[in-house]
Formats: sequence, C-alpha cells, structure tokens
Amino acid sequence: MFKAKWVRLNMKPKLLTKSRFKIAHECPVKLFYLNDATYQNNKEDDSFLEALAEGGFQVGELAKLYFPNGTDIKSLDYDTSLSQTNELLKNENAIIYEAAIKFQNLFIRIDVLVKEGSRVKLIEVKAKSIDTEEENIFTTKKGEIRSGWKAYLLDVAFQNYVLSNAFPDFEIENHLMLADKNALATVDGLNQKFVLTRDSNGRKGVIVKGDTSLSALGNPILTKINIDDIVIKIQEAEYDISGVTYSFENYINRLAQIYERNEKVNIPVDTHCQSCEYRVMPTDLKVGMKSGFLECWGKAYSIPEESFNKEMVFNIWNYRKKQDLLDNHQLFIEDLNAQDFAENVYQLNGPLTSDERRALQIMKVTDNDSTPYLDKVGLRGEMSNWKFPLHFIDFETTMVAIPFNKGRRPYEGIAFQFSHHIVYEDGRIEHKGEYINTEPGLFPNYEFLRALKKELENDEGTVFKYATHENTFLNHIHAQILDDKDNLKDSEELLAFIESITHNSRSAPYDWQGERDMVDMLEVVKKHYYHPSMKGSNSIKGVLPAVLKSSKFIQEKYSKPIYGSEEIPSLNYNEMVWIVKDDNDEIINPYKLLPNLFVDISLENIEDYITDPALADGGAAMTAYAKMQFTEMSDEERRLVSKGLLRYCELDTFAMVVIYEFWKNEIGKANG
Repeated sequence: MFKAKWVRLNMKPKLLTKSRFKIAHECPVKLFYLNDATYQNNKEDDSFLEALAEGGFQVGELAKLYFPNGTDIKSLDYDTSLSQTNELLKNENAIIYEAAIKFQNLFIRIDVLVKEGSRVKLIEVKAKSIDTEEENIFTTKKGEIRSGWKAYLLDVAFQNYVLSNAFPDFEIENHLMLADKNALATVDGLNQKFVLTRDSNGRKGVIVKGDTSLSALGNPILTKINIDDIVIKIQEAEYDISGVTYSFENYINRLAQIYERNEKVNIPVDTHCQSCEYRVMPTDLKVGMKSGFLECWGKAYSIPEESFNKEMVFNIWNYRKKQDLLDNHQLFIEDLNAQDFAENVYQLNGPLTSDERRALQIMKVTDNDSTPYLDKVGLRGEMSNWKFPLHFIDFETTMVAIPFNKGRRPYEGIAFQFSHHIVYEDGRIEHKGEYINTEPGLFPNYEFLRALKKELENDEGTVFKYATHENTFLNHIHAQILDDKDNLKDSEELLAFIESITHNSRSAPYDWQGERDMVDMLEVVKKHYYHPSMKGSNSIKGVLPAVLKSSKFIQEKYSKPIYGSEEIPSLNYNEMVWIVKDDNDEIINPYKLLPNLFVDISLENIEDYITDPALADGGAAMTAYAKMQFTEMSDEERRLVSKGLLRYCELDTFAMVVIYEFWKNEIGKANG
C-alpha cells in the first residue's frame, strides 16, 4: 500500500498540451484512446507527412528568422524547458522560440514569444495561406468564426489562457503568422535555406543553411495578424461535453481532468466519426490491438463489434443525409431500401443520375448482388466521339509554402511530373512519354508544359484525364504565364496549347473551351459503370481493381508478361505481369505491386534513408517529391526515388488505358 502511494506521488502529472487540447476539442473520448497504445491509430504519422508536404517545418523556421536574435528552447524535457523559459522572461526584453509555459496541469510551447517589458506578443505560426486583401478573413459576415479557421484560433485562445494565468501581469497580444499569398519572393533559393533532417534518435528537424539575415531573406512572405478580438470571442463562448455546458475556462479544466483521470466520457456518435483516426474495422485490426471506433459505436447502438464487418452507410457515395440515417438507427447499407433513393432502380438501363447511382450501390448490397452495371448503349455513344490516337495523361503536383524562386508566391502550384500513354486505332498501346523534375529549387512548370506540348501537339487525338485535377492545374499554369508573359518568348504558344485541351476555370480572366478539351474518365465512370467492389469510391484506385475483377479479357491479357515488352512498350517496366493473385485467389490491386523504392539496396541499409519505401497514393508521391526537395539525399537515393515516382505515375495512366480497354471489349461483345 505504502509503495503504491509512493509511486503515485512521484509520477509526473499528465499535462494537457495544446496538441492534446486540439484532439480533445475534436472529441474528448480521444484522450482516453490517446492514453492507451493498444488502440490502433490510423494517422500516427500524418502530422509529419502533412507538415512535410505543406512546408510546415520550413515555415516555422522562417518565422523565427523574422524575429532575429531570439533564444530557441530545444529541450524536450518539461522541467528543463520551463526553467530556461522562466529565466529568459526575467529579462526586460526577450525573444523566445518554443517558449515553454505551464499553469496547473496545462502546458504549451509558444512558437514565437516577444517580451517588451510587460507587453508580450504571442505568435502562433501556421503553414496556411491567406489573402491579405480579403475582408473578414477569419469570420463570416454574420461574425461567426469560419469552420476552416476554428481549430487554429482555438489553439491561440488556449495558449492565451495558459500564458495569462501563468503570468497575470503580462499584457498579451495574440497573433497568427501565416503565408501571404499576395507576397512575392524577392530572392532566389529561399526555400532551399531550410533542409529537413533527423538526428540519431529519429527526431525530425530543420537545418537552416546559408545567409539568413533579414536582407538575405528578402521581402517577408509571412504576415502577422492580430486576433485579440477573436480570442476574446472564443473565450466568452460556451462549450459542451456530453450535454453539459461549460465556460471556456471550465471547459479547459474539464478536459484536463478527463486526461489526468484517464476518464472515458460518453460522447454522442455522429458522421464526424467517419474521419476518426481510431476508426478501425474488425478486419483491419492488428493482433492485440483495439478499435476505439468500434467501442464507441458498439456501446452507442448496443450492438456487438463483429456487426461492423457489414458495410456502413458512411460508404454511400456523395450522400449528404447520412446523419438522418444514423438518427433512424440505420447504420448499415443492408438496413436501407434502394427504392427510397430511386424508384426505378430495378429497371436501370441508361446513364446513371446521382440518385440512381446511390440506389444501385444500395441494391447491390441488399440483394447480395456482385455483378457490375455497365450502360453499354450510353458508353458506345460517348466512345463514338473519341478520336484516335487516344492520349491518357496524369499529373503529379504539389504546392510549397516557401517559394523556390524570386517572383513566385507562397503556395503557388508546382507541376513536377506527368505520364502519357497512347492507344492507336489498331489497338496498339504504348507508354509514350513522361516528365519528372528532381532538381532542388527549380520551378519546373514551364518546362513541364513544354514537354507536355511536345507529347500532344502532333495529332488531334482525344486527350483523357481522370477527375478535374489536370484541367485545374493547367488553368493554374495559364495564370502563371499571364503574370510572366513578358519573360517568356513562347508565352503565346503555351497559352494557346493550354486553351486547346482545357476549359477555363471560374477565376480565369476570360472564357474558353478547347477543341480537344480533355475527356474526364471519372465522369464517364459515374454515368455508365459501377461495380459493387467500388463501394462508395469512384477513384481510379478503386475502379481499376473492379475492372480486373470483372473482365476475363483483361485478366487473360495481363496475366502474361507483355507489359514492358515489344508488344506494349514501357519506359519503366520490363515484362510486368499485372494479374497476380493472393492466397485467397483474389487479384491483388496493381498499386500494391509497385516495386519497392529500395529494390536495389540491401535491407540493412534501408534505415539509412529518409524516404518511405512505398508509393501507393498521390500523397505519398507528393511527400517523396517534398523529401527530394527539402532533405539532404544521396545521389543513389535520389535516383531510386525518381525511379519509384516514374513507375507510380505510369501506372496511373496505364490504369486509364485498362479501363478503356475493358469498355471497348464489352461494347465489342455487345455489337457481336
């Protein structure tokens, strides 16, 4: 008994930090799951990857440079960091980075704290852009806080509460520091001054290189905005936990209490749970792990966890009334009636409306029907308008917070890669071309566009995209060319090319629609094709496996090593077999067959590299590109990452080709 009490008295208190406050505000029950490592978390690495992709680490370091001669509190130990901060705050004036502040069982680290006597500026830095010419950035015309900004503003209000209570004599000004998308970089190589790295303990950080004086940084691209009025508004509001209303102060104290006591509160479940990091279905649970989502929902609806092996209403495609279904205790698609969504669901024989597509999805589940739907008549009509040779293109893009070059703005789009397949009228298929930029600090968009132009300008064949991304990004480059027109000798040619294969976006200065305006295969899928295995997804990574599953023609063709041979030339694959089955005789998703980035390196050396080995989605491609730009890589790793990216992007356009081949074969059978 005495020993147990001694251990308790000597345990460090569990502190509610600003990251834990953010999680708790999303859902207080997450504090319980956060405390227990046996609850499987699907997003454990997202914070680093998101910060890497958005440039969060670099923006944080740049902000510090705008407040020179400060002291960086680098210690991760609570007591040490608090002691260092408190010593600095004894000075009349101080600039502190990552200032550690504690009040009771609350703990924060302030990105930048500027002390001038009793006046203190609390500056929270975010890798998010704003339009400084816009009125009411953070609030609506009615004075309500915009949902997209609420988490950031609550963060500052929480920090203000802790700081003001820890140092009640301080006069605190509250600021958000953000990227100004109207600001132009006035120096080259600004982005390359910030190199991501990790130490021997695996901790990620930023090395600042070169001249970082204010003159070397050029005109500021980050802007500091006072949000005192909004902080007051947030702190005067009321907050709810499980039906109990709290003031802001009591709300914080209650959340801290929940965390300290490891209390599992009862929170009503709703559609927000769809994106919960603890949403793990029974079939996805790792051995020895638990699902917070299953516990919450099982208790809320008094049903066993194994019931959640059934398809939930979350998966209904593009449906905005899911909460109504949940309120009616209709958790699973099998509980629904397809004819409530579209009366003619059992007589469908043409292009699908949105309601019909949802009804079709529900009908396939409730009737246990695994057959696909294909509107051959409508599809034949679409395909009759396509002109050979057919061109299938896919882009990989990103947006970086800190511009690469002089004259560029924060978060301008970067097009760093494309892939291009051709299908000829006689049925021949060829991976015809590609582009990738791997050079750090190079603004690639115009070379990217010139390379794409060379690929597509030799005929009048139909060009295909999948979803709106390619059209949107070419519009973005179009706007960049208009800004840089005087500096580009071929600006008129490039603008004309873009206008020939796209239609204008809403923000364009004038209207156009090209004679070869790209065909969106996603729209063709939504109108004419559905397979039950796609569930609520129409993404190419969902459609491709469905096609492989339902087409004997495709299965027979690509079970042979013809891809990357003379029969189907490829720039990155050699005699690749795409039809591979697992132990359950199921066809493996081709995206899971992508070769490992480190295929040429021994396993013992993999841990020496920074880049993640798998490239299975667009986010991973963007992250890999970011790492090539912002980390110190060896030439060998850079070569392997480039090789992996090329294979990934080629698979995207090849997937489009396979979907086309499937449709063509099905229509051919119908004609026969």
